[in-house]
Amino acid sequence: MKRGDMSPVLINIGFGNVVSASRVIAIVTPGSSPMKRLREEAKKRGKLVDATEGRRTRSIVITDSDHVILSALQAETITQRFAEGKGEGNQKDLKDSARGEM
Repeated sequence: MKRGDMSPVLINIGFGNVVSASRVIAIVTPGSSPMKRLREEAKKRGKLVDATEGRRTRSIVITDSDHVILSALQAETITQRFAEGKGEGNQKDLKDSARGEM
């Protein structure tokens, strides 16, 4: 993706479902009690989006519009896709930081 390109970066969260990278606030694991409460509250408000296709929830994506999106992919997998979708400049930074450079 070129730096001047204004098209939104879409991140695949599994089963052909995508989310706009610019709208994502956090990607978290669903096991803790606060995350379970967040999920239930979002369901009550009508802000819960289930993108698991009936499979086990392995991560929760939280957006700036207060939507809570359930995904069957691991949080680490979505995070990797998120980093890959941000462009070539950031890829070099990620590789450098993995090697201890920066």
